[in-house]
Amino acid sequence: MPSSSVRLAVAFAAVLTEASSFASSAMAQQQPQGFAVERFYPSAPGGGWFVMDELRMHGGLGGVMAMTVGYAHDPLRVTDGSQHVAVVSDEAFADFGFAATYDRWRLYLNLEFPLVTEGQSAAVGAYQFTAPSVDPGSRPDTVSDARIGADGRLFGSEMSPLRIGVSAQLIIPNGNIAGGNRADYNTDGTYRAMGRALLAGDAGRFTYGAQLGAHIRPLDDSPAPGSPQGSELLFGAAGGAKVLDINRGTTALIVGPEIFGATAFRSFFGSTGTALEGLLTGRLEGTGDRGPQLRIKLGAGAGLNQRFGAPEWRLVFAIELFDHTPL
Repeated sequence: MPSSSVRLAVAFAAVLTEASSFASSAMAQQQPQGFAVERFYPSAPGGGWFVMDELRMHGGLGGVMAMTVGYAHDPLRVTDGSQHVAVVSDEAFADFGFAATYDRWRLYLNLEFPLVTEGQSAAVGAYQFTAPSVDPGSRPDTVSDARIGADGRLFGSEMSPLRIGVSAQLIIPNGNIAGGNRADYNTDGTYRAMGRALLAGDAGRFTYGAQLGAHIRPLDDSPAPGSPQGSELLFGAAGGAKVLDINRGTTALIVGPEIFGATAFRSFFGSTGTALEGLLTGRLEGTGDRGPQLRIKLGAGAGLNQRFGAPEWRLVFAIELFDHTPL
């Protein structure tokens, strides 16, 4: 009898140990909820560069329509030091923008539509990542976070060597628009805001733009690898040269690089909390001051610090149609 009791006690202890081990394993494998992984925030419709802004608003009442399409490879690659997993390996999107301008002011709306979002599911350290699966045929997401913005040029004319402006944006989570969810990695599920100081200018054939600002991002999912770490510092610069005048100077080809990124204030340029990306861009644009004008842009680049949403490489294409009445 005592022997049977001992065996029963040992079996019971083994069951408890196994259950405890299973519970600990389940608790250890936390499930990140997802977030807006995209670090490419297109400039306002009519902004000129892909990310920077020329601040060339002028004339009377005007309007701009813009379409940007892009593809990013490995925008979210997480690691625990021993393994690397592309949670988001392929991301394609289309962004449609609409702006109204008057004198030196601009109001605009950007709507981004995910076309493809795919990746790998895997356990990384203490976290179990589930890959998104978005495609326009079987599992579409209608719209990502919408951006409503206002820009103003405070100093300088539209072609002066130095122009200074400000920009403010409100980012509305897509759950408020189309029932989107964080698991698709195209929304934080919270309202966000951006405020930036803008710099631009022209000197002969050279043109440039720069920005410095803050991204108010309430979501902080650290220490989950690759996740947002709260509000961020935004920065970037671009410069290019007019390499070709076409059609008696009414059309120009401008080529140059753009470098841009964001770093979490809590880590402030720490390697795991900073995204840095570069693009080589070219744009063909009308330079006339009357009638509708067309701008076509093409950019290709890579993540200079492939963290925090900066992809391994990226391709983008955009087309803008703009017009304004003379003052």
